[in-house]
Amino acid sequence: MFSDAFRALRSRNFRLFFFGQGVSMIGTWMQQVAMGWLVYRLTHSMMTLGVVGFVTRCPSFFVTPFTGVLVDRVDRYRALLITQVLSLVQASILAGLVLSGHAQIWHLMVLGFGLGLINAFDVPIRQTFVIEMIDRREDLSNAIALNSTLNTAARLVGPVVAGGVIYALGEGWCFSLNAISFIAVLASLLMMRLPQTRRVSAHSKGRKGFKEGLKASFGSLPIRSLLLLLALSSLAGMPYQTLMPVFASDLLHGGPHTLGFLGGAVGLGSLCAALYLASRRTVLGLAWRVGAASVLFGAALAGFAVSRSLWFSLPLLTVAGFGMMIQLTGCNTLVQTLVDDEHRGRVMSFHTMAFLGTVPFGNLLGGWLADRLGPQNAVLLGGAVCCLSGIYFLLRLNVFRHHVRPIYQAKGILPAAEASGA
Repeated sequence: MFSDAFRALRSRNFRLFFFGQGVSMIGTWMQQVAMGWLVYRLTHSMMTLGVVGFVTRCPSFFVTPFTGVLVDRVDRYRALLITQVLSLVQASILAGLVLSGHAQIWHLMVLGFGLGLINAFDVPIRQTFVIEMIDRREDLSNAIALNSTLNTAARLVGPVVAGGVIYALGEGWCFSLNAISFIAVLASLLMMRLPQTRRVSAHSKGRKGFKEGLKASFGSLPIRSLLLLLALSSLAGMPYQTLMPVFASDLLHGGPHTLGFLGGAVGLGSLCAALYLASRRTVLGLAWRVGAASVLFGAALAGFAVSRSLWFSLPLLTVAGFGMMIQLTGCNTLVQTLVDDEHRGRVMSFHTMAFLGTVPFGNLLGGWLADRLGPQNAVLLGGAVCCLSGIYFLLRLNVFRHHVRPIYQAKGILPAAEASGA
């Protein structure tokens, strides 16, 4: 039943978070679009776009792997309140600089790095906090899918709104609206009623805790395979987002509204994918869909790279958004299903590193390739890598299933007598 797609909303705390975070995510996507447009307007440099993207997201690679130990030890509720307040402050400073006309590239880099540092803690905290907000453990996969639905709905709305706001009022108002949007998620957190959160024992401190997380992440073949697939797709495929202002302005001969439409097309495809995943009642068969989605994502990116028409680019980006979201949410769901609670924060920190931490290196590489080969060839090459990585994952699917099957049987997901895999 389609109503099953929203079953996690029966949990009051998750329902509060869902709607509060929904408002905040729209503001976040508005800021992301406005930042890219502002950087390109000030510099007209594809390499600078890549550098700003690297600076903003590099903490996810260098810092996030070590935040997992902290995430498994602290009160995640209070930690999430802190990260949201800090994000509000960052957006407010950015808005003030842009609206006053004093914003320079180095300001954007410093504030972008600050936001990246905040997100290095915020993302794994939010991902692991989901399990504390739901009343029934069997709703976890649905809650993860609904979180992705929320993000993709914001991806659909945010860029379109941002394009209109930039055109009418300028980038500064996008940053201002993002700052205001954090009030909604802070209010939802303050309205929650949570039991005392559990912390892990002292033996998981420091270096030993990090080594335990490393072993839980890369000592498991299924989790290792998912993280590597995700990392490669993020490294090769995600730089298309950084180069989007170049496609909108120089190749499709548009303006901020064109950039908004392109981002909205990705959001539409992502929303369809997230709703589809939310309607699924089991993780069985999800691994195959993750591999196929990687191939689909890469093929759609390759088509977008050679497109010279907005009306051809929009449906291609919709398909790319669909494939990308199946892969991202599917990997998140599978990893959270496979990992035990004791190592959840540490494993999800490596998941964040694979998803977000590799993107800054992809941004640098994408900017460098775009300067030398052209933006079309840079995106085309990234799409080809995504296709090949998805094909390799599918070829190794039987090995993946062999290792996953006993874990699913132990968790009661798969009856012991059943022969099918993940």
